[in-house]
Amino acid sequence: MNSRSSQADADHQSGEPLYTLEITGKDIAKIEAAKACIPAGTPINIAFLGNEDHGQRVNAARVIRSCGFEPVPIISSRRLHSEEDLDGLISNLVGSAAPSRFILVGGDPASPVGPYKDSLALLKSGVLERHSIRQVGIVAYPDGHPKIETSALWQALKWKVEFLRDAGCSVEITTQFGFDAAAVISWLKRLRDMGITSPVRIGVPGPADVAKLLRFAKQFGVVASASIARGYGLSLTDLLLPVGPERFWDQLGAGIGKYDLGGVLYHLYPFGGVMEGVRWINDHLPRR
Repeated sequence: MNSRSSQADADHQSGEPLYTLEITGKDIAKIEAAKACIPAGTPINIAFLGNEDHGQRVNAARVIRSCGFEPVPIISSRRLHSEEDLDGLISNLVGSAAPSRFILVGGDPASPVGPYKDSLALLKSGVLERHSIRQVGIVAYPDGHPKIETSALWQALKWKVEFLRDAGCSVEITTQFGFDAAAVISWLKRLRDMGITSPVRIGVPGPADVAKLLRFAKQFGVVASASIARGYGLSLTDLLLPVGPERFWDQLGAGIGKYDLGGVLYHLYPFGGVMEGVRWINDHLPRR
C-alpha cells in the first residue's frame, strides 16, 4: 500500500471523510440521484453562484442533510449586500440544515456589492461570534490566482489561519483544482515549511471532456499551458475526448509519498457529472 493509501486509511479510521465534493443549487437533484454511491456523512460544498439566490442555497443544504450528508455552505464575501443579508442567510442555513462548517471566500465579482471586499473583511466582521461558528474552511491556489499576486495569496492565507486559530476555530484548507501535480506538491511543501499544519483537501477535477475542463480552467483562472495540458492528458485537437485525472492522481500520490506533508485529503470537482465523478474517486481511494 502506498503512502497516500496509508494516510487515507488512517484518516478514515479517525472519522475524517476521505473526500468532499461540490454542487450548485441548480444541480442539487444530482446529489439525490447519486445518493447510493456517496459515502454517508460526506461533506458536500454548496457553491455561491451569482445566478442563484439564497433560497436555492438553503434548499441545497436541506437536501444534502436529508440525504445523510454534511452540507458545507460557501459564503462569497463580495456577493453579500449587507450585514443583514449575511446574517439572514446563515440563520436560514442553520435553521434548515444545521451545517457545522462554513467556507468563507472572496468570490468572483471584481467589485463588492456590499460591505465585504474579501474574506478577510468578512472574518473581521464578527460573523463567527454572532453565529457561534467554530469550524471554518478557507481556499488556496497552488497554481496562483490571475488577479492576486502570489506573495499576497500567501500573506492572506497565513493571516486567516492565525486569525481563525486565535478565534478558537478549527481550520481546513481546500485548494482550487489544477492540472499540474508538481505545482501542488511544491505548494504543500511551502505551506508546511511555514508551519501551517491545517488539513488540506487537494482539488481534483472529475472525469470530463477536454472542452469542459478547459472552460472551467479559464473560468477559475487555472494555469493550462500546452505542456501542462499534455502532461495531464488533455488533447488540444480533440476537445470532445473524455479525460480522467489518472496521470495527475498518480503524480500527486508519488509526491505525497515522497515527503512528509501532514494531513492531505481530497476535494472532488465533478465537472463531468456527480455520478461519474463519485464513481471515479470511489474506485481510486481505499475501499471503506
